[in-house]
Amino acid sequence: MKNIWTVVPALMLLAGCASAPKFDMTGVNTATTPSEAVRIDSTRGTKVLWGGTIVNSKNLESSTQLEVLAYPLDSRMRPLTTREPLGRFLIEHPSYLETVDYAAGRLITITGTLTGTTQGKIDEATYIYPVVASQQMHLWSKSGEDSGPRVNFGVGVMFHN
Repeated sequence: MKNIWTVVPALMLLAGCASAPKFDMTGVNTATTPSEAVRIDSTRGTKVLWGGTIVNSKNLESSTQLEVLAYPLDSRMRPLTTREPLGRFLIEHPSYLETVDYAAGRLITITGTLTGTTQGKIDEATYIYPVVASQQMHLWSKSGEDSGPRVNFGVGVMFHN
């Protein structure tokens, strides 16, 4: 019985570690936000780790483009949508992605290289987007099941006659 109190916490710790995606952080600039990237021309070629909510997705002739409203990331790199947005950015993915899966409202985290900026529209307003060539992407689960380990404990009562 003593072993169970050692095994259960170890399994919970292992489950917590397994649920977060692993991103290659080599050379990542964590200080630059999408809003700052459009103002600073020297960010081209910078590797970034950004995430947020997909606003729009479309398949182009030889790639897929995702428009993302950026948010700060938590310790597992999941976007914190309860915080203030950090601007918008475009992801250029070099191949076809199913836009039903990468639909508006889904959360995504990516690493990639800033390739420049492009001008677009948000309704009638002109907007300058930083463009990121994706290297690694994680599309977060719709159900939130990958939002962390869920642990439930119960207490039972037993009666004997």
